[in-house]
Amino acid sequence: MFDWLQNIADWLVYQIMGLAPESHLGAALNFFFYDTVKILILLFLIVNVMGIVNSYFPVEKIRNFLSRNKLFGLEYLFASTFGALTPFCSCSSVPLFIGFVRGGIPLGVTFAFLITSPLVNEVAIAMFVGMFGLKATVIYATSGILLGMIGGFVLGKLKLEKYLTDWVQQVLNNAKTEEEMQEAAQLSFTQRLPAIFKEAIGIIKGVFWYIIIGIAIGAAMHGFIPEGFFEKYISRDNPFAVPLAVILGVPMYNNAAGVLPIIQVFVQKGIPIGTAIAFMMAVVGLSIPEATMLKKVMTWKLIAIFFGVVTFFIIISGYIFNIIM
Repeated sequence: MFDWLQNIADWLVYQIMGLAPESHLGAALNFFFYDTVKILILLFLIVNVMGIVNSYFPVEKIRNFLSRNKLFGLEYLFASTFGALTPFCSCSSVPLFIGFVRGGIPLGVTFAFLITSPLVNEVAIAMFVGMFGLKATVIYATSGILLGMIGGFVLGKLKLEKYLTDWVQQVLNNAKTEEEMQEAAQLSFTQRLPAIFKEAIGIIKGVFWYIIIGIAIGAAMHGFIPEGFFEKYISRDNPFAVPLAVILGVPMYNNAAGVLPIIQVFVQKGIPIGTAIAFMMAVVGLSIPEATMLKKVMTWKLIAIFFGVVTFFIIISGYIFNIIM
């Protein structure tokens, strides 16, 4: 989808700036430029789409539909499956998370999407089949969706809405007020667009520096942390290799397609596949840059709870993978 943007980033960093692709600074700047523009584009498009949806469908109706007991937890399956169908990394999923929260989607259901989206997508599945075979791929995809469902369910039951930031509450209140005004005035689609566009710009301004700082941290880690740094700490002989792999993976920042070749090397060097996959899940599903971006919509306490719950389930998944495989 963004191959054209990657080509521009390569041209800017490697030709105009004259940096070598194999250099730490070149890799970091290329990563920073590409991800910053990509995420801002996604944020703008998604916020506008959600603004259009919110202008026609009352927030309360969406919230009530997804909160009904009659769904018997299927709302978590829907959100997690939708996450598996979206080819986003953890930081790219943040704009959708903001849109979902703004649209009145229950927080636990929104978390189910946020957890699964970076873990499972068609690119990762295709690469996984080629590297580890069909059995491992099916187990991985299923565990990724289950991880989102269970994690979202647990987080939803904790009633964490009070830990959303005041900025989110203000956005929700403003969106609801505008929606009521639009419904009362019976505005046409074209008449609604200026207000929707204005609100989208306001949201982007609100999260802009969080995105820049988050991606800058991720770019630095991407460019300057050597791949071989982790291998000596997560060997087969270490009984605590799975939790250690997760802890080491969190500071990293990459998508599934970028980290899978590293995971393949890990497995080839004798690291258990469950340990390697736990590392991969931590890299793509949790990251310091993601936490920085989420700070605009969550308090640090909510971020810590989210990371803690997901980390726990990733560690459990890693041990189960080692037993099964």
